[in-house]
Amino acid sequence: MFRRKASSEPDEAVEVEGGVPDDVDGPWDSDETPDDGLERVDLGSLRVPPRDGTELRLQVDENTGEVQSAMLAAEEGALELRAFAAPRNGDLWTEVRPQIAADISRHGGTATERQGRWGTELVCQMQVVLPDGNQAMQPSRIIGVNGARWLLRATFLGQPATEPDGAQDWENALAAVVVHRGTHAMPVGDALPLTLPDDAQRLS
Repeated sequence: MFRRKASSEPDEAVEVEGGVPDDVDGPWDSDETPDDGLERVDLGSLRVPPRDGTELRLQVDENTGEVQSAMLAAEEGALELRAFAAPRNGDLWTEVRPQIAADISRHGGTATERQGRWGTELVCQMQVVLPDGNQAMQPSRIIGVNGARWLLRATFLGQPATEPDGAQDWENALAAVVVHRGTHAMPVGDALPLTLPDDAQRLS
């Protein structure tokens, strides 16, 4: 249910500009979207705010054409976003966090817990294969936010992962995300569907 998609899958890119204020306190459910004046990119189950200096990239399954995740990316790092169906009034993050840590360990990485802005998060070193075929360890920081029948899983990469105390701007971008669960029934743990905006451009 909570697997990373292959890096060979194509991305779609949407140019975004804008800024997120410092006083945000989300992520939000779509039924409680704040009247903050922020323009958000509508991706179906996720509404993602612009962040200055970043590009919104959408990871697409080349076989099905389905969008798997959204990522705000910049030179210094990135924020990957995925949302999943969760039980009403449940704590899915506490349930899946040790599963994620165990999966990372099975693949040769490490995952330790720390307390952050949204409670317990995972600080990870994940084994990845570089474009030249060599293996390397990629640092990441995984945060889970329980919402109204949804779980938002956010993964910080690069500088926001290795320097969490200096990642306020990145965390503010996460705090301004809106999750749209919808009313349809879904098995717990299934990914909420993402859609490609009409103005998305395929990366060459």
